[in-house]
Amino acid sequence: MADTDDEAQTSDAEQEPATHAADAPEAGAAPDAGDAPDADAAEEQGAEDHADAEAAPRGEDAPAPEPAELLSPKQRRQRRRTRRAPQARPSRTPEERQAEREDERRKKAAARRLRRQQERAKRAAKPAREQAGELAPVHARTQGVRRMRQGVVVSDKAEKTITVRIDVARRHMRYEKIVRSSSTVHAHDENNEAHEGDVVRVIESRPLSRTKRWALVDVLERAR
Repeated sequence: MADTDDEAQTSDAEQEPATHAADAPEAGAAPDAGDAPDADAAEEQGAEDHADAEAAPRGEDAPAPEPAELLSPKQRRQRRRTRRAPQARPSRTPEERQAEREDERRKKAAARRLRRQQERAKRAAKPAREQAGELAPVHARTQGVRRMRQGVVVSDKAEKTITVRIDVARRHMRYEKIVRSSSTVHAHDENNEAHEGDVVRVIESRPLSRTKRWALVDVLERAR
């Protein structure tokens, strides 16, 4: 019996160190993933952030923002109307609608009455001459300088009318050559003083007929 007890104690002693050795962690073995901090996950997240930063476009290569939509004033008003929440008007009876119409008419009549009173006051402030339709002159009437020409009578057959040839000699502005030209005018001769061949002086006048715009001033030289 004593030998049997010694053998049982010996076997128990041999099994206990083996159990402790199995429970203890081995030297150099990595700790359990559940107990250690998640270092691998942090490294992976940092690598992803760095890759995203490199993949992001630079400021100068970034696409330009889209231009704002250009709308006309009418389109902007329409958009503002569509954004507004529709307000439901309360139902009204025909008598209430008629009362609103009459109130609107009274307001418009009052505005017209006020405008007419202002117009009457403005007309009363104007001078009597403007009320009669006469406008104040911008400036006093001035008499322009009438042209006077000298010429030779080429015809005196018409009654109280002579035909005068006006000869003009002038120097050309560019070529400095003497350029001669002539024009014929009809002049009024009230007393038939001038005759063919006379040298006369005529002055510009108001239209006296369909072709007469000149009048005889005096006879400078009689025809021989």
